[in-house]
This record gives sequence, C-alpha cells and structure tokens, in this order.
Amino acid sequence: MIPKNVTIQDVARVAGVSTATVSRTLSQPDVVNESTRKRVSEAVSVTGYRLNRAARNLRTQRAHSVLVLLPDLANPFFSEILKGISRVLSQSGYSMLIASTKQVHDSGERLFDYLDDARADGMIILDGGLDADVIAMLESARQTSRILFACEWVEGADFPTVRCENRQGAREAVNHLHSLGHRKIAHVTGPAGNVLMHARKDAFVAQMASLDLPLKPEWLITGDFSIAAGCAAAQTWIAMEDRPTAVFCASDQLALAFIAELSRHAFTVPDDVSVMGFDDIDFAEQFIPSLTSIRQDRLRIGETAAQMLMDRINAPTDTTEETTTVVPVSLVVRDSTAPPKH
Repeated sequence: MIPKNVTIQDVARVAGVSTATVSRTLSQPDVVNESTRKRVSEAVSVTGYRLNRAARNLRTQRAHSVLVLLPDLANPFFSEILKGISRVLSQSGYSMLIASTKQVHDSGERLFDYLDDARADGMIILDGGLDADVIAMLESARQTSRILFACEWVEGADFPTVRCENRQGAREAVNHLHSLGHRKIAHVTGPAGNVLMHARKDAFVAQMASLDLPLKPEWLITGDFSIAAGCAAAQTWIAMEDRPTAVFCASDQLALAFIAELSRHAFTVPDDVSVMGFDDIDFAEQFIPSLTSIRQDRLRIGETAAQMLMDRINAPTDTTEETTTVVPVSLVVRDSTAPPKH
C-alpha cells in the first residue's frame, strides 16, 4: 500500500533504486540512462509523488525555469520554436516561462525582475527589436552570460544567437522563381529596421542583380510580417500598371494574406501571379493553393537555443564568449508557384 504522504524514499523503493538516483533523475534527467529514467518515472506515476520544487530551488539556488520573450504571442511561427525549447528544458527538469517583449519596450527593469527575483535562470529572446537602452541593460546584467537570442538578433550586441540562413533563403527564392521563367519579381519586406528584413531584402536585391533581372523601386513593397501588411501589399500589386509575375514575401503570414486578398479581387494564384513565402509554417501546406516557401527548421532552432542556454547555466563558471549557430534552410515547392502565363 502506498503511503498518503509519499516521500522520495517511497519512489526509490518502488523503482528499486537509491534515493540519490531518484533525486538525480528528477533534477538532472539528462545524466541518467534511459532505463533508469523510465523506472523512476513509472514509480513517480504509481506513487503519485510530487516534487517539492520550492525546497529543490532553495537547495540548488536555481529557479529551474527559463524566460522566453516573443514579439507577438499570436504569431503561429513561434509554435515549433517553443516546442523545441520546451522539449530540451523538460529533459533537464526545467520549465518555460513566456512573455511578450511589448511589455518591456518602455523599460528593461521587468526583465531583471525575472532574473533578480530568482524566477528564471536564463533568458531566450526571439525579438531583435528591443530598444537600445534595454539591450545596454541586458549587456551589463550580472546574468548576461545566460541570455541569448534565437531567430532574430541585435547587430553589435554581444549575445549568443541561433538563426537560420536568411540570406541563402532569399537567394533560393529568387532562383526558384527565375527557374520557372519569371523575370519580373517583387518582394514584400518585413518591418523597417528589423534584422530579418534587412538580411532577406538585401539578399533578394543582390540575387536579382546577379541574374541581371530588372527591379523597379515600386516592386519592393514595405510590409511588417503581419496579415494586414500582406493584404495591403496585394492591393499595391493590383494597382500597379506593370505588375510583376511573381512575388516573394518575407514571411508566410504575408504571403497567405497576399493570396487571400488577391482572391477577394478575382485574381488567382499561380495563374495571375506566383507567390511564395518564408518560414514554412504548418498552415502553408494546408492553404489553397498550398504555399511554396523557404523552410527554416524552427524545432531545431528552439532545441539548439535551449541546449546552448542549458550548457551556459550548467557551466562551472560564467562565460561571455559570443557564439553564433546558423541553421540551414530549404526550398519547399508547392502549388502557389508556376511558370508565368504569357
């Protein structure tokens, strides 16, 4: 019979291991072999044991949680990244806290509340648009070695980053449309000042030049990664006298909204214009027409960022060495692109 007030000794007895092994499995599961983890997990389930996190945190002087900052909590792009972060953190006995950077643009003090109040042991930031004074505060923080950026980054800031091959992705987009026979290609950009916008736009412009393709100024349409910007970009395309036969959007949300707005005005994709995006979010394959996109491995980005942060948290001494990890991209061809109809 299992006691009402279950202790770690009860878990050890059911699992057939020592209490030290149970403690180690619960606090550092990555250092225990799989069979032991399974036995302890089953014993925890059978006994109904609940870890006293407050006592553990007091003993280890850690919160066993990580703060993840997002620029837009509603954007489906971040779902796979968060899944990757959560997977790695849970394997190490850590939980994930999520907050919006919109809450900290006016002041960086709220960020320090998480670290100084022992609510988080580290931070993963998915927004490269933080104000300069906030970045300066983060760089001077005592815990600065346990802060890193993923997907986006801040030019000149000394933080580790995990990002995809943005420039290569834009080049592959142009090459794909060119290979289909398109010679007039427009680009809907990301938000002004955003590092992803600059990387993708600059690579797009350079690749157009390398292929000797014309590029009128009005074919560079300003966007901001949002659905509303995609609809506005479609209206801009409709109003053009010399319409490009293909459009490369800096994000899938832009591209999907672009296509939807064209449909409202009786234009069809890819018959009237080929459209492609960047990210390959889950909905891209289910949309009609299914969206050709540049795929970045968002799950891998999340897992890599989380593991990089855990290595820093578990390091015997703080390190401020900057590290950049670049994840490759790939072209996913679907129904939204086709040769132009002359």
